[in-house]
Amino acid sequence: MQVKKAVIPAAGLGTRFLPATKAMAKEMLPIVDKPTIQFIVEEALSSGIEDILIVTGKAKRPIEDHFDANIELETNLKSKGKTDLLKLVEETTDVNLHFIRQSHPKGLGHAVLQAKAFVGNEPFVVMLGDDLMESEVPLTKQLMNDYETTHASTIAVMQVPQEETSKYGIINPEGQVEKGLYNVKNFVEKPKADEAPSNLAIIGRYLLTPEIFEVLENQAPGAGDEIQLTDAIDNLNKTQRVFAREFTGKRFDVGDKFGFMTTSIEYGLKHPEIKDKLREYIIELGQELAPNENKKSE
Repeated sequence: MQVKKAVIPAAGLGTRFLPATKAMAKEMLPIVDKPTIQFIVEEALSSGIEDILIVTGKAKRPIEDHFDANIELETNLKSKGKTDLLKLVEETTDVNLHFIRQSHPKGLGHAVLQAKAFVGNEPFVVMLGDDLMESEVPLTKQLMNDYETTHASTIAVMQVPQEETSKYGIINPEGQVEKGLYNVKNFVEKPKADEAPSNLAIIGRYLLTPEIFEVLENQAPGAGDEIQLTDAIDNLNKTQRVFAREFTGKRFDVGDKFGFMTTSIEYGLKHPEIKDKLREYIIELGQELAPNENKKSE
């Protein structure tokens, strides 16, 4: 069975970006000129996904509006001959999107559980909006390619510094099936650095079989008194194999202010409209800061 459906949880409160997210979905914060959630949707589409469910919460209506048609804006751009801008607007509307509300923020596992009716008895991918991935083959497509061979759930992982393992779900690997594809003994949610079984951290892409829903329905709350997806995947792994695919591309973490700012700079340096001016500004800024840094070191 082919993987055709994706679930994007987007119900979080976005407290790390307050006050900007008091009345605005954090997924709508732009990287240069494109909302972060649009990058996720584009990755899904480029991987061959046909239907996308976005799990939303309070103050998330702008996400739905962004992917809806705006006739007044489109008519205005068309009448003024602004075809390039018109194309940018129209490319967000030709997407087969569905929305469901997570009424209570009970964790990532609970958010995924809201997709049970949408997914049915099919494998599907979960894509988190805090992680933007760059690679020649989209990471979601890599997981889909693995499924064609294994017909099993496969979780994306990436090496992180040992001291940062407490921020992630971590896998306990049991050797490689092939290069970069690991058997997994068990999954551990946010272990202490000295207790982590590896430095292979779960990042924001999951390919899951529909049996995960039964596990989630019976999953006891874990860390933070929330239904943790990592805990459910660990339980799923006790009844059917769950693999881990190591991602070797570039990951941008836009889940906190520093990651968001550095991502904006890197994307800005590739944006055709601003890359040259931004590069000049960074060079000039570096020259201004250098004397002050030298004084500090003296």
